[in-house]
Amino acid sequence: MNILPAFDLPIVDAHQHFWDPVRNYHPWLRDEPMVPFRYGDYSAIRTRFLPPDYLRETAGWNVVKTVYVETEWDPADPLGETRYVHELAQEHGYPHAVVAQAWLHHADAAELLARQAAFPLVRSVRHKPAAAATPADARRGQAGGMDDPRWREGYAALGRHGLMFDLQTPWWHLDAAAELARDFPATPLVLNHTGLPADRSPQGLAGWRAAMERLAREPNASCKISGLGLKGQPWRVQDNAPVIRDAIAIFGVERCMFASNFPVDKVVVGFDTLYRGFAAAVAHLPPWQQRALFHDNAVRIYRL
Repeated sequence: MNILPAFDLPIVDAHQHFWDPVRNYHPWLRDEPMVPFRYGDYSAIRTRFLPPDYLRETAGWNVVKTVYVETEWDPADPLGETRYVHELAQEHGYPHAVVAQAWLHHADAAELLARQAAFPLVRSVRHKPAAAATPADARRGQAGGMDDPRWREGYAALGRHGLMFDLQTPWWHLDAAAELARDFPATPLVLNHTGLPADRSPQGLAGWRAAMERLAREPNASCKISGLGLKGQPWRVQDNAPVIRDAIAIFGVERCMFASNFPVDKVVVGFDTLYRGFAAAVAHLPPWQQRALFHDNAVRIYRL
């Protein structure tokens, strides 16, 4: 395999998933009709994907550790997912850290966070706040969003248990995210999927960059560079390298990390193409900065 020279480096995949939708209930992987999805038809990934499957996908790459991120498991049983993932880790040695499910606006959020934090691999939680479909529809103060007092009350409990927060939201809500990071400076906030820059028009990218810059002013915020696929298009370096380089320029090398989002991003790209693309996008950087993006930052941020 003709891997670029950077890939004698170890890799920490900072955002990936395992699931078995036959054994366990994931509404979006089991129920009909399928939910709308930003990559379009995702029927190909509505099947089992466990550590042996992941290791086959990543063969030839030196993936030394991974961070598992919650998979929209049955919302009535968030602890069930955490127990299941710990069983996978015990059996297979993967993953090495867990971003658990939690519902911050629920009355039992503080109790749930305490129970999640008791698991040895849990480092963070994810709860996708309510979000508008387009920038034009975005409004502050939305119920279930980052301004919601009940949601923020749950968020405040993260710090008491040493937990971080993984945020998945479109870039047009990053003004609220910046305020959240500023109001809770002791809670690390990790932006998922590069702020979801799906609109690659000049206007769309300008809005995305301005929003990313606002969040990046908060020193407790970092960015996972992942989820860059475009609906109906193959993953191409020429489409994504400028976005990758902009994200790194905005947050700084020390606050960015690469991730596969597998198996979700299998809908649009193979692991080999994806990581070759990451490598090509940062081939101009010195080796120590490349190592930071592919390995060291994730080790530090997720305490691996």
